[in-house]
Amino acid sequence: MRQTGQMLGCFVPCHGCIDNAIHTFAGVQLRMACSQIMAQQGRAEKTGSAKITPAFNLPCRYVLHTVGPIVHGRLAERDKQLLASCYRSCLTLADQNGVQSIAFCCISTGEFHFPNERAAQIAVETVKAYKEQTGSKMEVIFNVFKEIDADIYRKLLGGR
Repeated sequence: MRQTGQMLGCFVPCHGCIDNAIHTFAGVQLRMACSQIMAQQGRAEKTGSAKITPAFNLPCRYVLHTVGPIVHGRLAERDKQLLASCYRSCLTLADQNGVQSIAFCCISTGEFHFPNERAAQIAVETVKAYKEQTGSKMEVIFNVFKEIDADIYRKLLGGR
């Protein structure tokens, strides 16, 4: 079951998505904080925007939440723009909250079917452009779980 735009985490028990892992290990407090944000907002979160919450039981201070685009069939220009907006929104919100480092998962790739290579290109290009435009010194980490994604990012980042 997809709860797109609800920011309440994955509702599929034992599902292997990153959203489920984050909500599981952060604890029920994260789902409650997200639920409170959504109730105050009174509408679904728009694709490409972001929110920030405490990380609760995770070994970090914050969790940045973004709603990535779901690709149906052929990749559209709008999908690419929305994915770039996810990264920009998170970076902006992180800077506004004094975050010194941020780790991004492969937004929208798994269950949302965004092609991995194009998603990685957009992620890297968007982060580079943001840092150049803003002068942000924030450390950005691309955290991947699949070897194919690690290979893509190594290639894009020059073998680091």
